[in-house]
Amino acid sequence: MDRSQISVGRATLGSAVRSRRKSRSQRQSMRSVFGVASRLGLTPALTTQRLNTSRKPYKSQTITEKINPEHLALLVKRQWKLSYVTPLYQFRHTQMTTYARRLSAFIAAEKQKGLAVEVGELQDTFKVCFSVLQGMSEAKDDPEAILIQVKSRPMFAKQDEPQKTVWSGWLACVDGNPEYLNSLPTDFTCLPLFGSNGAEGLSSLVKSWFQINFDCCFGPLDIGETSLEWLAALWTNCNGKSNIQSLKMHWTIPAVHALHVEYTVSADDAWALWCSIRGRSLEESNGTEEEGCIDIEEVKSFMQGLMGHFYRHFRLDLSTGNLNQISTALGSATLNDRIKVSTSIYLISTLRLLTELALLRLPI
Repeated sequence: MDRSQISVGRATLGSAVRSRRKSRSQRQSMRSVFGVASRLGLTPALTTQRLNTSRKPYKSQTITEKINPEHLALLVKRQWKLSYVTPLYQFRHTQMTTYARRLSAFIAAEKQKGLAVEVGELQDTFKVCFSVLQGMSEAKDDPEAILIQVKSRPMFAKQDEPQKTVWSGWLACVDGNPEYLNSLPTDFTCLPLFGSNGAEGLSSLVKSWFQINFDCCFGPLDIGETSLEWLAALWTNCNGKSNIQSLKMHWTIPAVHALHVEYTVSADDAWALWCSIRGRSLEESNGTEEEGCIDIEEVKSFMQGLMGHFYRHFRLDLSTGNLNQISTALGSATLNDRIKVSTSIYLISTLRLLTELALLRLPI
């Protein structure tokens, strides 16, 4: 690797780093697993599943023929805040128009109560659109994904001015665990992955409406450091067909004044390191490894190689810190709950990993 392609920045103090309800007798609640016993017989614990230690490489998929191009354009090239969602009780894909009307009325009513402070610059008239994202499902047990759009006008806009989308969100299940999905009663629909883009006030209102109407729970979906490493390796593995341009990583090193490191590796150097690890791993497997499978050990070796190179140049051990963010031309992700997919051909592959993470957060 060319040393000039690696940058390190130290943050000084204060500096920016590049930075509807049902009676008790009606409820058959997934939320109750967090307190009251559920009729499902679930326990207040997380699933016994673990993050996969091997997975197939990302493959480019042309999904423009399966998904409405306008909907697809909303999904890519924007950052989404992720949450997990427990299964929805009595949710019906055939009731999109009814749900849109009810959510519109709910948002308007809450705004008039003065509860939605962050949407105060919008008029009191909201239009909500629910759409079925056909083409996002990968397995036969996957429920169809849902797209939600909230439209309104600025407070002082003319009445003939068209409404604009001020908030977007979606619920999805891409290649979900069939054992878990099939274990649910028929009244429950599992769409565990929720993404939102827009004012946090609107996100809160949409979540509240879902919780009231479908007796579900939302929680923040932390991507975690291991999954960031997976994304770094999986996206780098795509470089042979789709140029990732560069692999950028952000670390925080604990210190009296935290050290913030930005580490950029060229696509060619990241690809060369990855190919050397993949080649060596395939040789050591003596042909017993499943064709195309990437193992967690390869991912760890890749990250160790990157950190080792950095140490040789800067005498700074990145393993003592936390990986906070990774980005390539194919997408970016943060440690906590932010993801952006920059190209539609790897959208499904990325959502598959995120669905896996969301399912890990659900009750047993």
